[in-house]
Amino acid sequence: MATGLAMAADGRVRPRVVIVGGGFGGIHAALGLAKLPVDITLIDRRNHHVFQPLLYQVALAVLSPADIAQPIRSILRDHKNIDVLMDEVVGFDTTQGRVNLKTGLQMEYDYLIVATGSTHSYFGKDEWAKLAPGLKTIEDATEIRRRVLLAFELAERQMLETGEHPALNFVIIGGGPTGVELAGAISDIARLYMAKDFRHIDPSQAQVLILEGSPKLLGAYPEDLQASALAQLNKLGVKVRTGTHVTDVQPGYVMVGEEKIETVVTLWAAGVQASPLGKLLGVETDKKGCVFVDEHLNPRILAAGGEAAKSVPNVFICGDLAHFEQDGKQVPGVAQPAMQMGDYAAKRIGEILTGKPAAKGFRYWDKGDMATIGRSAAVAKIEWPFKAHWSGFPAWMMWLAVHIFFLIGFRNRFSVFRQWAWTYLTLNDGARLITGSQALPGWGGSTPATPTPAAGIDLGSPKTN
Repeated sequence: MATGLAMAADGRVRPRVVIVGGGFGGIHAALGLAKLPVDITLIDRRNHHVFQPLLYQVALAVLSPADIAQPIRSILRDHKNIDVLMDEVVGFDTTQGRVNLKTGLQMEYDYLIVATGSTHSYFGKDEWAKLAPGLKTIEDATEIRRRVLLAFELAERQMLETGEHPALNFVIIGGGPTGVELAGAISDIARLYMAKDFRHIDPSQAQVLILEGSPKLLGAYPEDLQASALAQLNKLGVKVRTGTHVTDVQPGYVMVGEEKIETVVTLWAAGVQASPLGKLLGVETDKKGCVFVDEHLNPRILAAGGEAAKSVPNVFICGDLAHFEQDGKQVPGVAQPAMQMGDYAAKRIGEILTGKPAAKGFRYWDKGDMATIGRSAAVAKIEWPFKAHWSGFPAWMMWLAVHIFFLIGFRNRFSVFRQWAWTYLTLNDGARLITGSQALPGWGGSTPATPTPAAGIDLGSPKTN
């Protein structure tokens, strides 16, 4: 069954815009289109929008999932020309203008916006996913939280049972912003928030190791901020090894060539790939599955017989899924470009509907990059309203203010600020909940694993009360 056409008050059929994806790009596109004489259907397989830059705060028990997520219907409920459909897209028919859904429904469209983001890439080693979870969704965040907190609980229990426990080594594969944020947050939890909660182990002896394959930490940042980030991580006790390629991930350890590094929790922050929906459009994609787009964010149809690729004018690709190059570089797959692309797609559809030529192509306005490293520690490359490189507490305050500002909904802003303030002033964490399985990959249960020093990590000694 196909559906999707709506009748205007004067009897005319209004254009239908279908948006796939309720992330930053999709939400901004929907809000931009809401004031136009169109009917909009936003489709997402989840019912909520997630503020992804703060997922790691959920993963490390600083915030609860409700603080950084909001139902999509709540965000868009004031706009009567927007429908929200919780379903999963399984294919497209761009010739007939249809979106095929998992439930069997077919949504017709006049204009299509696809903004389904990206997922983890394990570089062909998908079996590593169960052993080293990445961080893209609320489910990922709660799973990471479970594993990190459970490691301390199992160590406490095993210390009571046997008088010893495996070394609390946390290995993070990947030294980009996500890896750095996870490492700093684990160190903070162990040293500050959990140090007084256990009687038989010393959480502050936990060791965190970042393994980064490239020569530099935070490779997309300027060299002075890379050096500052490394110094701040070292101050937190986080070990960093660059130019290090993980060759295997197994329960309880990772391999770097012939070197075995013991770990109680392994986390993945090394690579991403585009949503698989990009390839279902029958258009040009890069090796990560990102869709090549032109200056108007329209995808290019695969050309045959040496013909030049042609753009699809009524389809727009936004966010991480889009391969858009500016000044010789691909625009990064982060929140700001996704928001701006969603805004542009809505504006461009408005121009088409009124018969206006495109005023100009899309151009990303880079306002800067930020990465938090821990309590009062961060780096910030500021491009607007002035140019500056900040580190430490000033960068952390800038990061905090920016992230609160961009949270959707007053309740979310108030809740997050209150929780951060409480955590900062009292050193109490209120979201340390463990749900699900009480098992960790590689943990020996009641039979203690012999603490084996991992190369490059000083293990320390557990408390003996």
